[in-house]
Amino acid sequence: MRITTAVPGDLDQLLAFRVEAAKWISKLGSDQWSRPYPPDRLLATIKAGTVFMVRDGVRTAGTITLTPEAEEGLWTPQELREASIFVNKLTVSRNYSGENLGGRLLDWAGDRAYRASAKWLRLDAWTDNTALQRYYLRHDFEHVRTVREGGAINGGPRVSGWLAQRPAFPAQHGFEDQTPSPSAL
Repeated sequence: MRITTAVPGDLDQLLAFRVEAAKWISKLGSDQWSRPYPPDRLLATIKAGTVFMVRDGVRTAGTITLTPEAEEGLWTPQELREASIFVNKLTVSRNYSGENLGGRLLDWAGDRAYRASAKWLRLDAWTDNTALQRYYLRHDFEHVRTVREGGAINGGPRVSGWLAQRPAFPAQHGFEDQTPSPSAL
């Protein structure tokens, strides 16, 4: 399997991944991703070069978005002074369920963060999706805190306020990485 940078032609696949993931997550009892994601916002992240695709031959197996910017209102000013890469929209096709593709993507993301001189690989997860939170804990993330509605730093949101991080480190992820080298933070 190889990792490539997403291109505008991947938009429909990414939107389909989100619908597939929302259906699966709803069966687990969570309303995460139940609202349609605006295609124009997704296209903007693709054009920014922050969306990555896992390709298995001609099939797309998964995706992850990595940004050096945190979602507003979640992390403290002190935390934001630490070089970090933030994980967003990690999605694996249900056809690849049970193959640890998500874990390998997290290792790839941590390796990429390390190569960008980041100290941390950070994320925010759906506040009431405890299964997802346990997943991240099993992949060596440490829970930092949960930011709830009305309690966010700087007045930020929160349905997705479960914050976690793990150190950025070099990792053997097993992908053929066809993405450009990350820029240093």
